Amino acid sequence: MISCAAATAAAQSVSRPAGGLAQRLAGVSAVTGLEQQLVDTLLSLVPGSRRDRAGNAVLTLGSGPSRRLAVCPLDEPGYVVGQVRADGYLTLRRSPGVISQTREAQLEGQRVTILAREGVVPGVVAVRSIHLTRGRDPDSARFTVDSALVDVGAGTEAEVAALGIGPLAPVTLYKRPHRYGRDLLAGPTTGRRAACAALVVAAGRAAARQGMVPRRESVVIAFVVEQELSGRGIATIANAMGPFSETILVDDAGAEAGTLAERWPALGRVEVRPLAVRYAGTPVETVSLSDVERLAEEISAWIGGSR
Repeated sequence: MISCAAATAAAQSVSRPAGGLAQRLAGVSAVTGLEQQLVDTLLSLVPGSRRDRAGNAVLTLGSGPSRRLAVCPLDEPGYVVGQVRADGYLTLRRSPGVISQTREAQLEGQRVTILAREGVVPGVVAVRSIHLTRGRDPDSARFTVDSALVDVGAGTEAEVAALGIGPLAPVTLYKRPHRYGRDLLAGPTTGRRAACAALVVAAGRAAARQGMVPRRESVVIAFVVEQELSGRGIATIANAMGPFSETILVDDAGAEAGTLAERWPALGRVEVRPLAVRYAGTPVETVSLSDVERLAEEISAWIGGSR
């Protein structure tokens, strides 16, 4: 027998496809430069899509000479395993891209996920003894990733190797997207994942109704990699598939259109379609699933030629 709560959740996932997908994507880690797992997931979710030479997931709708682009970045700030110590602890190194000191400080004492060869391995970042740091200079006792140690329950290098963990394995905050309130979803990097979920749903609706794309145009849907590093993913789209008459960037509210237009003129006129985010950059980054659904509807209308 299905409980009332389960029945309600099932009904919501059917009536709010973008919201249900946002929760799924928010559980996937995609450190800058190491987004392959998330790209694989998107390729399975978007029929007709392909992986390009940069590693982006790309779908083209229509066949007209004029082109428009809808793009969503995939990557997130994160870390990689630096070294496996003899006592089984892992040290960390920052992945490429910018990680703020505030975000870095949030890592201390947190559960993390390590992407090993055979799947994900849970771990926790050790907390320094308050007894040993009491009375010291606050600046010298400040947590940084350079001093972080990750415990995965192993006591030797051999035990860590048996878990499939080695140097450069991606490490992110533990992902367990949490639904609360009437329609809120919280978790690390939830804003960007939810924005991409809206684009996936809009692309799926358009692919099912190819006639919604104006005959004079084609629309490219792209989920791009390495946006936090050099923008290599979107640069490849611009250079290989442009020029575009118009580009919409589907992202959280922190994105800037002007920078993209200046760096890659082939994107044409750039507009940000932002998703509102609460507590941005924290482990409880929160979005409204109603906002995700509205964004999916806006993008669907844009694909059909409505501005």
